[in-house]
Formats: sequence, C-alpha cells, structure tokens
Amino acid sequence: MKQIVCALLLMSVATASIATDPPKGELTRDILIKSDHLGYSLQYRVYIPSGHDDLKNLPVMYVTDGQGYIANGRMRALLDQLIESGKINPVLVVFVDARNPSNLRENRRNRQFFCNPNYVSFFKDELIPEIDRTYNTQPDRSGRAIMGLSYGGLNSACFGLHAHDSFEGIVMQSPAMHPVSTIHQAYQDSVRLPINIFLSSGDRRDNEDRTRRLRDILREKGYPMHYVEVPYAHNWNNWRPLLDDVLEYYYGTDG
Repeated sequence: MKQIVCALLLMSVATASIATDPPKGELTRDILIKSDHLGYSLQYRVYIPSGHDDLKNLPVMYVTDGQGYIANGRMRALLDQLIESGKINPVLVVFVDARNPSNLRENRRNRQFFCNPNYVSFFKDELIPEIDRTYNTQPDRSGRAIMGLSYGGLNSACFGLHAHDSFEGIVMQSPAMHPVSTIHQAYQDSVRLPINIFLSSGDRRDNEDRTRRLRDILREKGYPMHYVEVPYAHNWNNWRPLLDDVLEYYYGTDG
C-alpha cells in the first residue's frame, strides 16, 4: 500500500510539474530554399515563439552563421527564457546556415559575407518574402534586424549600407572588416542611413581597432547605436553573453 501511495504522489507531482511548465517556442528542422540570385540552395531554421498562430506583426531577426548561434550561442533556450520572463516581446528568428546543405564541410561564408550583392538580393527578393508568406510577421523594414559575428558582422555592416530599405536593425558582433577595405569610408561618405545599430567588440585579438574606428564614425554621424566592449578575444566567451543585450535592445519590454 505504501508503495502505491508513493507512486501516486510521484505521479501527481510529475503531472503538476508538466502542467506548470511554460510553453516553449519551436525550432524548425532545416528548411531548404533555392536561390536564383546565388545559383545554389541554402538552408535555414526558424525559431517560432509560443502562441504564434494567435500573434500578429511579429518582428523578425535574421541571423547569419545561424548554425553557430544555435549550437554555440544556445540562442533557442535564451529566447524562451527572455520571452517567458517578460523581458522581451515575442520575436521570430531565422537562423541562416552559411554551409552547403549538400556538403556541410563546405562553408560559403567568405563568398557570401563580403558585401556580395547577390547575397543581399537573396535576402531581399527570396528569403524575406518566403518568411513573410509563411509566418505572422511585421512585413516591413522596421520589424527586421540582421545579426552576425566576425565576417557575419561585416555582412551586417554591408547590409546597413546596401539593404537598409529592408532592415532597420543592424547587429555587428566583432565585425572582421578587413576583407572590405572600403567599409569605413563608405559609412563616412554616406548620409546617415535609417538604421539602428548594436556594435560590440572584445578588447584584445578581436579586430578592436577597426571596430572602434567604425564606432567613432557612427557616433560622429549621429547614428542610434548601442556599443559594448568586453574583456574577451574573438570567441564565444565574447559573443554569447551579449545575446541577451542584443535581444533586449531591440525587443525589450518594461517587464
């Protein structure tokens, strides 16, 4: 009898625990998309916040090197945590994989991230329309941000220059800008563009001199910007702890 009572108690505790667990967002499997602009297929995964079907005008964050932000950035769990705690509003996140889906050992980031106009066109003409057709998104530039690190941060800088009609939020984590030597001058010479910037850097072995130079140009031009410098090098010890800062900067609530 005691064993039966104990078993019933354990079952009731487990049932209560399940009942009180807050709902989690969904992370899709890899989704394949063929790009005419690039001439090959890419894959991506989507974080869909809980209750998506009852939500409207969800902002969308596009993340390059998305596979790294999922595995090393642990971003899915962070999104659930921040949404559940009321620190950020629900957001849809598109994790774009930089690798060849037919051969994951082949990483295409170098050819994609160096201000490649075809990569910009892939987002504007192919990926964004597909996401807006499929999910309950806010289908305009003010609801979109793009984030990347290292060469992906350079890509975000390129999108700020060449895709500001599609993206308002521009997130650059430790941007490795040396492959595009004109990037600083392009921002210096342009009018102030309608973008809102999150820029971060480590303070050692992290291309920090180039990032500080970009920071100074952006400040002089009067850009809305949140700049963070942390005591780390070019690695996930630098980038992962800043992801909540990024999300709260763009999607934060008063909760």
